[in-house]
Amino acid sequence: MISLEQVSKRYGKDVAVDRLSFVVGEGELCVLVGPSGCGKTTTLRMINRLIEPTSGRILIACTDVLEMDPVQLRRGIGYVIQQGGLFPHRRVADNVATVPRLLGWDKRRVDARVGELLELVGLDPTRYGRRFPHELSGGERQRVGVARALGADPPVLLMDEPFGAVDPVTRQRLQHQLLELQGTLNKTIVFVTHDIEEAATLADRIVVLSKGGVLEQSDTPAEVLGRPATPFVADFVGADRGVRRLGVTAVEADDLFHPPTVAPGTSMLDARSGSAGAESRWAVVVDDRGRLEGWIDLAPGTGGTVDDHVVAFEVQIPLGTSLRAALGEMLQHDVRWVPVVEGDRYLGVLTPNALHAAMRRSVGGDPANPEELQ
Repeated sequence: MISLEQVSKRYGKDVAVDRLSFVVGEGELCVLVGPSGCGKTTTLRMINRLIEPTSGRILIACTDVLEMDPVQLRRGIGYVIQQGGLFPHRRVADNVATVPRLLGWDKRRVDARVGELLELVGLDPTRYGRRFPHELSGGERQRVGVARALGADPPVLLMDEPFGAVDPVTRQRLQHQLLELQGTLNKTIVFVTHDIEEAATLADRIVVLSKGGVLEQSDTPAEVLGRPATPFVADFVGADRGVRRLGVTAVEADDLFHPPTVAPGTSMLDARSGSAGAESRWAVVVDDRGRLEGWIDLAPGTGGTVDDHVVAFEVQIPLGTSLRAALGEMLQHDVRWVPVVEGDRYLGVLTPNALHAAMRRSVGGDPANPEELQ
């Protein structure tokens, strides 16, 4: 969707961006990250020609942006900056309506689009439409900025540290909302931040730049955190990059350990007999529709049926949960394993060893032996 080919920007003898090349796929959220002075914002602004490149090519959908009218180019690209960059003298509805009006949409169509977009970002049009930016919180202004950027339904969004001026709690909420919006809208997004944790949370792809706009690595968050390509990247992402990888690696079915399963109503004698050789001291109770009932201890000496001894699960997690969230549940509930479900269907359990194997898998490590996952 977006391709930079040997793009440079020089100001006299000073090099802001040096022969930068990378590709952003259609529907991908690509985060440019690096220290101050590494050319992140300059690169972003060259994509919509707010800054003209000194050399190289920038393609959007195979079209060279330097061959396009810059005004028309910008009207087809959403652009979000800190605090949303709203016009302070215009009401919220008028801010959101900016690009549709420039494109000549009729009033009815504009009004309908404004209402739709404000609802999309979680703002009631009747409550917020007639307010001015100074009457909004920082997080609300930022959401209006996103709504305005989506005004004409552009395929590309450029976001320049949009959440950098809000408090950490609001920032986390805005990040979560952006991911929800992206899941619905599937835009191609280039997002600038200096925060590697924000990059890891949001990105499908991270582009790490060093001073002078030098490309150090372009890869998935798991690869950047797990296999830094250069000493600069390793230093930039920090010594705790292994912990951060927990947040960008999801639980997959192949990561799970499969202890014995027994049906409700089974006698404890039969449960122990059926689980013999499984090298597990406990079994998961699953009904005939594959739904979790709980677990039982297979220790000898207990009689009766499974129903007499079943223990309810304190927590269960859906497939696709991040390893960080899964580990958090284990620690919060003080359990050594947690069952994983897909809808109502039980799939297996995540153990500390299985979690470690998933981390190894996320950077192309050898798959674990299932017996090691206990």
